[in-house]
Amino acid sequence: MSELVQEQQGKALHILETVFGYSSFRGQQADIVQHVVQGGDALVLMPTGGGKSLCYQVPALVRDGVGVVVSPLIALMQDQVDALAEVGVRAAFLNSTQTFDEAMQIERRVRSGDIDLLYVAPERLMTPRCLELLEAAHIALFAIDEAHCVSQWGHDFRPEYIKLSVLHERFPNVPRIALTATADQQTREEIIHRLQLEDARQFVSSFDRPNIRYQIVEKANGRKQLLDFIESEHADDAGVVYCLSRKKVEETAEFLKQSGINALPYHAGMDYAKRTANQARFLREDKIVMVATIAFGMGIDKPDVRFVAHLDLPKSIEGYYQETGRAGRDGLPANAWMAYGLQDVVQQRRMISESEADETFKRVLGVKLDAMLGLCETLHCRRVRLLDYFGQHGQQACGNCDICLTPPVSFDGTLMAQKLLSTVYRVEQRFAAGHVLDVLRGIDGERVKQWRHDQLSVFGIGSEYGEAEWRAVLRQVIALGLLTVDHENYSSLKLTEEAKPVLRGEQKIQLRQYQKPVKPKRSSSSSKSNYVETDLSTEEQTIFDKLRWWRVETARKHNVPAYVIFHDATMREIAKAKPSSLDDLRGVTGVGEKKLETYGAEIISLIREISG
Repeated sequence: MSELVQEQQGKALHILETVFGYSSFRGQQADIVQHVVQGGDALVLMPTGGGKSLCYQVPALVRDGVGVVVSPLIALMQDQVDALAEVGVRAAFLNSTQTFDEAMQIERRVRSGDIDLLYVAPERLMTPRCLELLEAAHIALFAIDEAHCVSQWGHDFRPEYIKLSVLHERFPNVPRIALTATADQQTREEIIHRLQLEDARQFVSSFDRPNIRYQIVEKANGRKQLLDFIESEHADDAGVVYCLSRKKVEETAEFLKQSGINALPYHAGMDYAKRTANQARFLREDKIVMVATIAFGMGIDKPDVRFVAHLDLPKSIEGYYQETGRAGRDGLPANAWMAYGLQDVVQQRRMISESEADETFKRVLGVKLDAMLGLCETLHCRRVRLLDYFGQHGQQACGNCDICLTPPVSFDGTLMAQKLLSTVYRVEQRFAAGHVLDVLRGIDGERVKQWRHDQLSVFGIGSEYGEAEWRAVLRQVIALGLLTVDHENYSSLKLTEEAKPVLRGEQKIQLRQYQKPVKPKRSSSSSKSNYVETDLSTEEQTIFDKLRWWRVETARKHNVPAYVIFHDATMREIAKAKPSSLDDLRGVTGVGEKKLETYGAEIISLIREISG
């Protein structure tokens, strides 16, 4: 190893310890940092909470010049800059929220080399003025965050990202690092192609988030089930609830609020000031539940989100993984919960059918939805299924998802599937789920009589099962690809080619036995309270609670989110260590020199008060 490389590694580790307060890099961080410091391009796939930001922040501080971070998250740039300022990094942003004079001041600082990290929205970056500014400055690196936004096949496409290939063309000698938490193989290939990263080194970390428990339940009364879930497992916790429509967001937030949950709505149709205020409250306060469309969440750095819930089926596994990944960024236990029903499948199929996309794109959306349905209807470990999707094969069952914890009862569902498929065929594949199930169960309603379907041989052949059981079978049969929903013909059910061998008895299928939804038992307040702090002694818990109170007050004075002061994990370490001097506090993870200087004396004093 050359002296230069050793010197760079030593400088990177010194910055990690003194600025960010960490004694060592995690996983592939050290290799990524070293590669970029030496001027190499990189594509980094790392799960949310895996420490992606350090992969460009540390190299930007090691290399000469300003590190330019391209981010689509204008609403969060201020918080990101504030967090860096707290650890002593000279950071700034350029976006449309600033006045001309404010932007001019930042530009002068960039030219004079007075900024370490500059956050820029892609639209701003592409302006002639910004490109001229960067050409006049000394650039350390370009970091392209949320790089999956470049993919037209992905779940979060941003057209302006495609233009970022200009960075390679205009700044050929400046290293580029593209980062994302979510990219299947197709999306990965498109990132490489669009951003001209063919020669970049790829760093792909495990997609596993072992601290997240995945749970998907049969939807009966979604809002009530959500309330039961929150009250039983997450009273007084911060969480995010995702809904498909703006109307449902408003209604669900109001329902939770009326039920005593501190819930706020967030969607693109809200007044900008109100939406921004709600986001700020969620980031800066504890114990708030944000009910939102997927317009909310990308780049949310709040580490103590204890649950993410879905009241509607996500469009793809990428979207689901990205959204659930916002829970438990601190590495502590968190839940990903979803209520899912047949109507979700019908609704998503309709949205694909009615979209203005071309047929190729619709087929891609259909394949992604099929994969999502497969995750919902699987008989095996959800985490294994999730990791398989991202190409991480051969994993063992996790023991921490609903399938592993309460294994479903599977049975030979061939006969039930045949009855269902036969009924669809006998009603000439012209009717939607409700009508088909009425015929199957022998419900002789007005519409069934009108079409004389009570005269069919299949009428009542499934009368021994209720509607809920048959809907569960129907969902699984659709997920298996034996039936499809035709939205150009009143959402009628249609047989696929794959249905033929099942109907002929040439292929058997396994189905999951229907389980009636059970209301979760409410945890006692003594066992539930601050459930992730259960490994603290009574005295340590007292210190931790006192530190949280101190953090809220301090964050309010500094006008930053509480987690920018210290993460819960850092305060837990402080509570356990009970430092009696600044030197004792210096060794705690997450306490860098700037934070030690700013807050050290207050923390030592607070602990002395409690410990006597």
